Amino acid sequence: MKVRNSPQSFSQRTSGRRGFLKTSVAGAVGAVLASGATTSSMSTARRRPNILYIHSHDTGRLTSPYGYSVPTPNIQRLASEGVLFRQAYCAAPTCSPSRASLLTGECPHNNGMLGLVNRGFAMTESGYQHHVIRTLRREAGYNSTLIGLQHIAKDPHTLGYDHVEVIPGNHVEHVTPAAVRFLHEQPKQPFWLTVGYFETHRTYRKAGPEDDWRTIHPPTPIPDVPATRHDMADFHATIRKLDWGVGEVLLALEATGLADNTLVVSTTDHGIAFPTMKCNLYDGGMGVHLVMRGPEGFTGGKVCDSMISHLDLFPTMCDLLQIAPPGWLQGRSFMPIVRGGIEEINDAVQAEVNYHASYEPKRAVRTKRWKYIRHFGDRHLPVLPNCDDGSSKTYWVENGWATQPEAPEALYDLIFDPNERDNLVADPSHRVILQEMQNRLNHWMHTTNDPLLFGPVSAPSGARINDPNEISPNDPVTVVS
Repeated sequence: MKVRNSPQSFSQRTSGRRGFLKTSVAGAVGAVLASGATTSSMSTARRRPNILYIHSHDTGRLTSPYGYSVPTPNIQRLASEGVLFRQAYCAAPTCSPSRASLLTGECPHNNGMLGLVNRGFAMTESGYQHHVIRTLRREAGYNSTLIGLQHIAKDPHTLGYDHVEVIPGNHVEHVTPAAVRFLHEQPKQPFWLTVGYFETHRTYRKAGPEDDWRTIHPPTPIPDVPATRHDMADFHATIRKLDWGVGEVLLALEATGLADNTLVVSTTDHGIAFPTMKCNLYDGGMGVHLVMRGPEGFTGGKVCDSMISHLDLFPTMCDLLQIAPPGWLQGRSFMPIVRGGIEEINDAVQAEVNYHASYEPKRAVRTKRWKYIRHFGDRHLPVLPNCDDGSSKTYWVENGWATQPEAPEALYDLIFDPNERDNLVADPSHRVILQEMQNRLNHWMHTTNDPLLFGPVSAPSGARINDPNEISPNDPVTVVS
């Protein structure tokens, strides 16, 4: 990892910035030992770091630590005090499957979450039993609380949290006060706290004067026109509110003296809800914001360029807490990277889509240089219901997006074509690379027993599915019998 200049530790900076903060956990432990107490007199629970899992919706990497001109100063500060993962990827660029894979450490086709929970999909019974909070409770004594969005179970109590906070909604103004209150009420430690925000899902908040649509640039590869700039200005207004919520929760951590012994995990599910991003296997869909700050090396404003999958978070927690990783985990701990022992844990990461609003089966494998995407089935046109409605989408649709061909398979050179637009599948000079990437994908699908190997993947009874020939996810749906 590359390390930014950081003359002071996180503890020193926060103590200097807010004089009312309590002494760090390390200092407190040292004082206890100096007074004659023994190490055994301090409980294991006291030594375990708390874990704050704070996640957003549809944010991708559109935050300022990744170089984007968006109003996220609190997330920026978190990155400057922790570790910024520049090459983090989800296991599925669609909402429920992405979250389910992060929290179980399994691919969606293994934990059963093949589509959206709000459209009738669910994990298998074993998938729900594999939620990380169950392992942390059993193996390390963690007490778990859910505040806000979870998006992987119709009934949040299915997940196994010790406490589910009842709040009127999942927007920032509902979730943030409850999270701040929780932290100020001296929660039992060690705790796992999920703070889930609906932002930055569409429909966006309306831009104010501080977000001037005339001077805002839409993300690549969206064209720079008034309709898309208006759309991006509304995104700015929405992420501004998200960042405020994150900042309030971080302030509460510091004000209560919990910050030094809390591992903060800040991430999102997948790319932003613009064309070719969310629900797509390009980097704009797979790439996610991931910042971690806390004990055991997650400090100092480090920047990590190693490829990390959401699947790697669960085994990393086990490694950090020195507990045995469950046998079902499909990722790898990246603690060796954080500690400085190695540069990479993955030579490739994989991702999948099955159902979103419509059925769109596809798989991808990505190495440092190459991306290979394979579409399954006989459809070779965009599945427009799988893109959320908005003015950027409308602009594309009005200019013929529905008839733009989708290649059955694609190979991209991410060095010379980082925007993934020059498909090299038919280029004879890349035949060896193509075969290697095809083999990588086939190997992953076989070793994980991907049901797509055996034909189309069925939706469960009661699932609500859009016809792929429709335009909007709000068009009439078919209910699976």
